[in-house]
Amino acid sequence: MPTLTDFRAARLPFYPDQTIYAEYACHAFGLDFTEMDGGTGLAFTVGSRSRTVAFGAGRGSFFPQNNATAATLANDKYLADVVMIKAGIATLGGQYFFLHERYRAHRPPGHERADALACFHELGGMAFVKPLAGSRGDFAQTISSEPALAAYLDEVARYYDAVLMQPVFAGKEYRVFLLDGEVVFSARKWQPALLGDGVRTIRELYGADAKALELRGISSVPSAIGGDDLLDHVLPDGVRWTISGRMNRSAGGSMQFAEPDHAQAAFTLAQRAASALGLRAAAVDLFADIADDPNDVRVIEVNANPSIRFLEDSGRDDLILKIWRHTLYSIGLLDV
Repeated sequence: MPTLTDFRAARLPFYPDQTIYAEYACHAFGLDFTEMDGGTGLAFTVGSRSRTVAFGAGRGSFFPQNNATAATLANDKYLADVVMIKAGIATLGGQYFFLHERYRAHRPPGHERADALACFHELGGMAFVKPLAGSRGDFAQTISSEPALAAYLDEVARYYDAVLMQPVFAGKEYRVFLLDGEVVFSARKWQPALLGDGVRTIRELYGADAKALELRGISSVPSAIGGDDLLDHVLPDGVRWTISGRMNRSAGGSMQFAEPDHAQAAFTLAQRAASALGLRAAAVDLFADIADDPNDVRVIEVNANPSIRFLEDSGRDDLILKIWRHTLYSIGLLDV
């Protein structure tokens, strides 16, 4: 049987990850796979003798076991937070603010851009802000001054309609992936880092990193790399320079299989979060050991359509097949 590496090698770099995994799973489980968009991988079907189901990449969901209500609820970080808090689940909290006048007649007062500044002051002049319906760590960053907040909102308004403003928390970040409440894997998330080559300065390395992120549609965070007095230092070969803040793999972060110190408590919290939102498949991001308190565990957000590229990069093709088996079973294409 061809390996996942074989399927990957046969595709161009832009080809969607999940399309590759779907074809690999269909081959493994004896199902039909048909790419429908001239080799782009953006649209495809999987099927058996009796039924065919279509999938689409981009904003399309690769987890049809999650109904539309649950998936869209999870995608709105504020609404998801409201549901989880009502269920007694510890979260990071936060408030949402719109960045445009459009549709103002349809929303309650207290959530306009001008209100964001008052919230910022209530949080002590420091907040973690991210797009309300964003993903992949795009524009997710800590803001520590009024001018920085104004500049941030101006920039984000070019791409998004609203943001979520939260208190700043510090802790160990984990992702817990669940299928019908079963923990498929748990992984520790780590911040991105620049890798020195002994030639380029930190500023030059960061510029190259920012350009690479831009090509993938992800913002850079200049304030996260340190003061200007350090930027013109040449980073020695092999030395890593941490970029503080977000830990998303899409934004250069990394993950390693690991469990929180109080794993069962963290897993139970993740299971309750997924259940509260009605999700059968979910990747729950959470903070553990907040402010070095091992008993303080909080949900950051819940992902209803998460990437599983980490599993491929870690050589866990078996878990990719496990996840796709669950998907294919849920839509009636497999019996077990």
